[in-house]
Amino acid sequence: MGAITSAVIAVVGVLLGWITIEIACKPCLETGREAIDRSLNPDYDPDDDNTVREPLNPTVTDHSAAAPSAVKSV
Repeated sequence: MGAITSAVIAVVGVLLGWITIEIACKPCLETGREAIDRSLNPDYDPDDDNTVREPLNPTVTDHSAAAPSAVKSV
């Protein structure tokens, strides 16, 4: 009887731990699962994404506003 009780307590502990991790890390897990689903989808084409993304290194067109005219060194 003690073995069954210990097994039930262990299973319940694992389930509660799993639920806790799912709730605590929900945003991270959702984005990871979406990425996995996209990579496993044979019909997915990354070129078809309609999301607008900013460039990593945007070019500055107005050079006068980019850097000050006088640089002070100490």
